[in-house]
Amino acid sequence: MTTALEQHTVLPPDEDADGGSALEQLRSALSLPNDQQAKLVAPDGTEVALPAQVYGVLRDVANALSQGLAITVAPHATQLTTQQAADLLNISRPTLVRLLEEGEIPYEQPGRHRKVRLSDALAYQERSRSERRAALSELARADSEDGTAEAITEFVETR
Repeated sequence: MTTALEQHTVLPPDEDADGGSALEQLRSALSLPNDQQAKLVAPDGTEVALPAQVYGVLRDVANALSQGLAITVAPHATQLTTQQAADLLNISRPTLVRLLEEGEIPYEQPGRHRKVRLSDALAYQERSRSERRAALSELARADSEDGTAEAITEFVETR
């Protein structure tokens, strides 16, 4: 039987309920070098081998929760509202709408409201990061070639 995956947010446990110390133990255990295959022990004692990707996700979740961060698990096919997509990309909703209308990010508009697939928002985020890295590398290369970095001998105090 197949179940539909839905978005699910998990908040860090309360320190008072001893969830904090159990989480810290889990984080410590998952941060050990994993030379061997990790296993999950079910409540009935059945052991199941964990794929490396699942082990990595568990490690990331334990680290984030131990730092007091909430975690959201969602399938890539999840549809986001424009506000949710803007929040994910750390931009304003009007900026996101402009990107949608310019064709930078695909979207669907089944009714009055635009919907953005999580996978499309994440693809845009990665594309944007790559473009920024390339531009920064180009600026650094141009700066080292023309010698302007060496010409600056001291900072000018402005205040």
